[in-house]
Parts: sequence; structure tokens; C-alpha cells
Amino acid sequence: MAIADMASAAAGLMARVRAEKPLVHHITNLVVMNETANITLCAGALPVMAQAREEVEEMTSAAKALVLNIGTLWPEQVESMLLAGHCANRCGVPIVLDPVGAGATRLRTATGRRLLEELSIAITRGNAAEIAVLAGYQANISGVESGGVACDHAELAAKFARQYGCVAAMTGAVDMVTDGTRIVRVANGHPMMTSVTGTGCMATAVVAAYAAVESDFVAAAAIALAAYGLAGELAARNASGPGSLHVGLYDALAGLTGESLRAGLRIEVARQ
Repeated sequence: MAIADMASAAAGLMARVRAEKPLVHHITNLVVMNETANITLCAGALPVMAQAREEVEEMTSAAKALVLNIGTLWPEQVESMLLAGHCANRCGVPIVLDPVGAGATRLRTATGRRLLEELSIAITRGNAAEIAVLAGYQANISGVESGGVACDHAELAAKFARQYGCVAAMTGAVDMVTDGTRIVRVANGHPMMTSVTGTGCMATAVVAAYAAVESDFVAAAAIALAAYGLAGELAARNASGPGSLHVGLYDALAGLTGESLRAGLRIEVARQ
């Protein structure tokens, strides 16, 4: 899909997700498992959260996308991720990696790199600090929250994408989506979203739902982030604080129409 066609194709892609209802298998963190399941449903896809070694390959082979989220790690979970990831690669199921808190501990950083190096990842959705650490830069991280990164964000994301052979979907005030050559900026979103736990993980879930039906992963990630960010903007209009935003985010994403998506989409081509 040409980047220039993304705005006109966005409504069609959203409709495809809702019509096809792809199964998205999540091996994810315990803090936001319920949130990511709900946002997957609101995007129009079907979530399943299977983590046992004994069933991850069977579940992955039945899915249309696989999410690997390292937010709450333990050794057996890492092994399940690798089993599921190798199965996904064999079956042609796209993997979306969320390297939550990479750089905060040695375990998180090593696990993020191991997954990127041992598996063929379709899309990595992370914040600037996580992407920077995994690309070999210095970054400030407090727990799982991103600090400052002293480099150009577009070039950072492009370097990461080339280094690991995947699409980088680096989210922040302005999201950068790139395969190392093409770069797209997505400006949808609202500052209040950062005050709700798991909004980054939820973004990853929506990206996976769109990647499940669209093989151009730059387009899938950019349109998914634009739709999700627009839902955040719409939810914030009526929110009195983080709690009501949280509930409103589900409603706004589920209630998006093709017309509202086309009208509110803010995607800019930085490099074709």
C-alpha cells in the first residue's frame, strides 16, 4: 500500500478488521491483560491469552497475529514466547513485539534483544527509550516509563528497523512508523492517555489487530495508531479524568466510523 493512499485506505482497513474478526494471540503482561483483551475486541478483532508452553504453539497456529509483551517477565513465559514465536514464523503469522521497560533491567533488555534476534518480528511497538536501548543508544528509563532520548526520533526508529529487519512503530507525542526506508508520522492522540496504565500496551494490541489483515506492516501500524490515537482524542473530549478516559477510550474506538476516521486522521509522510 502506497503511503499516499493510507488516508483513503484507513476506513477500508478498519472495516476489514471488523468484518474478518481475526484471532490475535497475546502472550502479555499481567498488569494490562484485561485492558488489551478489551481493546482488541473494540478494534474488531478477537483476543486470546494463552501462556502455557503446552498450548502456545497450537493457539498461535490458529491465530492471525501474535503479540509478545515483556511487561511482567518470568523464565517460563520467555520460553513460551520463543515457542510461540517460532511457530508463528513457520505458519506465516505476523509477530508484534512490545518491549515494555527494555533498559530498566538486564532481564528485560536481554529478553527484548533475544526475541528480536531469534525470531522474525513483523512490528516492534515501543516508546523512544525502549527502541533506543535495543538499538544500542543511551536512554533514561524509570521503571517502565520512557525518559529522554538525545537523538533524532525518525532516524532512531529507522536505524532500529534496519538493524532488526522489522517495522518500528515508535510511539510518543508524535508516532514514527518506519521500515527503515519509508517513514510515516502519526500525530493522533491526547496527552491524558499517558495517565492511564497500559495505553501503550493497548496500542500494541490494536496494531496487531490491523497487522492480522494487512501485510504492509507500515500501513497497518500507522493506520492502527492513527485510529487508536483518534479514539483517545474523542474520549478526552468528555473525560473528567483518567478513569473516565479509560472507559471512554473503549467506547470511542468501538464507535469509530469510516467518516470520523477519515476526518480525524493525521498521518504525514516524512519519507516515501
